[in-house]
Amino acid sequence: MSITLSVLDLVPVREGGTVAEALSAATMLAKTAEDAGYARFWVAEHHAMEGIAGGATSVVLAHLGNATSTIRIGSGGIMLPNHTPFQIAEQFGTLDALFPGRVDLGLGRAPGAGPELQRALRKDLHRAAEMFPHDVIELMALMRGDAEIHPTPGLGAKPEFWMLGSSLFGAQLAAKLGLPYAFASHFAPDHLDAALAMYRRDFQPSEAFDKPYVMAAMQVVAADSDEQAELIASSQLQAFVRLRTGSPGKLPPPVQGYRETLPPTARAMLDHIGQASAVGSVATVRQKIAAFSARTRADEIIVAGSSYDPMDRIRSLELTIEAVAQI
Repeated sequence: MSITLSVLDLVPVREGGTVAEALSAATMLAKTAEDAGYARFWVAEHHAMEGIAGGATSVVLAHLGNATSTIRIGSGGIMLPNHTPFQIAEQFGTLDALFPGRVDLGLGRAPGAGPELQRALRKDLHRAAEMFPHDVIELMALMRGDAEIHPTPGLGAKPEFWMLGSSLFGAQLAAKLGLPYAFASHFAPDHLDAALAMYRRDFQPSEAFDKPYVMAAMQVVAADSDEQAELIASSQLQAFVRLRTGSPGKLPPPVQGYRETLPPTARAMLDHIGQASAVGSVATVRQKIAAFSARTRADEIIVAGSSYDPMDRIRSLELTIEAVAQI
């Protein structure tokens, strides 16, 4: 079994830390991923969240591209309803000109926004989400030169387009357009098996891809022991519980025995998302990634997983690639 690994980074801002420190940590992480042999390094777009510093995704990617030389960089993803296709054509046309052959453009439709963000972006994001398929096609046409206006930069740019999703909708659109498909199983595993089956069954070959190509996401924290990994992972567990209970914030420091302090409903929620996770020693991570790979038959696995100490995430990436090499 040969497993291709990539990295998804939220550029987390930790308690007591700054955005500048978060961006510096993301740069170190991207360099580590490149040196370790990961295929790509993606940054996710989130807005108005004090614990996540990747909102200006294309700007962050430009910085990471300059700090690396071979690893693919990309969006995991750009939430297209937040933008116009023309804006994204210019932004990713610029990235493609700066880093030819290294840029991925992963697209999602979730507006993920309340009324405050809608007002700040000057958009009806739910209406924009309904236009998502049309906007994806328009964005591709802008870069091909098949639109009435030609973006500069952007015309002739050839980033690798990806469709992202956590439901059957994204699988259907990816299959129809002949695009590679990335499923967000690291936080929304409910429709994983059904979405991948639908995508593979309905895939229509395109100029870019002649057969289906699947990426599945996992939360992965590897450390020298299971106990150490569980402690490190408690930071992201705290962040997830806070997000789901309406009180998001910066990434908190780890807490020994955190899971045991939670009520049964919160533990059940963490257990549910944990079906797409691997937290532990090299041996534990190897076993869990191998099982997930066998379940999904994914062509590629992208690993997420924030740590309060950036060096713990660096160490986790190094141990994870070691674990997968032994599968």
